[in-house]
Amino acid sequence: MSRPELSIVIPCFNEIENVRAIVAAVSREAVSHVASHEIILIDNRSADGTREAIAEICREDSRVRAIFNNRNYGQMRSPTYGIYQARGQAVIGMCADFQDPPAMIGEFVALWRAGAKVVLAQRRSERAGIALTAVRRLGYAVLARVGDYPVVPGATGFGLYDRAVVDTLRTWREPEPFFRGMVIESGFPVALVPFDRPPRAAGETKNGIASLASFALSGLAGSAKSLLRLPIILSLWGYGAALLAAIAGVLAGGGALLWLALILAMFATVLLFLGLIGDQVRLIGERTRGVPLVIEEARLNFPDAA
Repeated sequence: MSRPELSIVIPCFNEIENVRAIVAAVSREAVSHVASHEIILIDNRSADGTREAIAEICREDSRVRAIFNNRNYGQMRSPTYGIYQARGQAVIGMCADFQDPPAMIGEFVALWRAGAKVVLAQRRSERAGIALTAVRRLGYAVLARVGDYPVVPGATGFGLYDRAVVDTLRTWREPEPFFRGMVIESGFPVALVPFDRPPRAAGETKNGIASLASFALSGLAGSAKSLLRLPIILSLWGYGAALLAAIAGVLAGGGALLWLALILAMFATVLLFLGLIGDQVRLIGERTRGVPLVIEEARLNFPDAA
């Protein structure tokens, strides 16, 4: 079968209050801006009736497809897996709660047709509480300082990705894919679209402080591999401090300084070997990726060629 011009991937987890409305809104926008489209709802083991609603939507509209995960795989693996299953010439990833406005789809498509390979929506400001805002800002600050590549502040992953981008990232086989970081790492040019993110249309957010902190740590681990070499850098500073303490001990004739130099040298040696082990772990991880992002329980409305 020929590819649709656009795929819209919407991850769901307990979104019974939003799922029908988001599909209807996205469908209206897609019909207005592209010749053909598909909508993929990937459900992360909802328990509130979302799955039943999705199945009914699929029966009503053959352009809507569903993937039901056999368990909750978290907010990194499931959305990325859904994007990898999309067949469109361009793929949009967005949330089900209307915090990613469907009205922006037309602007994304226009920029893509003008040549942009990646289009990312970028929040102008935070609407969350003080604690959540602080966690987000801290995460961005740490990634900016130690990350292997820059991460766009205020970009949540809501955006459009060209087929070439999706096919490239799919080959990486990341076990915990920090997708919006991978997009930057891939080097494809990015067009940014500033927007004011609205509140949820209905229901409660699933992104509490704990989940955001977990997401940030996974992103840090995936996009800041240089951290594994931090003990090596610290060991060099330790050796330098030990050398200075030894020189001071010899000049001053102080036994305590010589003991301090010995302790610092031993500590630096431990850090050196920890750093070398960490780098070996990094290399092993790079070479042995192969865990599936998601195990499907069922899928609906996918063509045989998918």
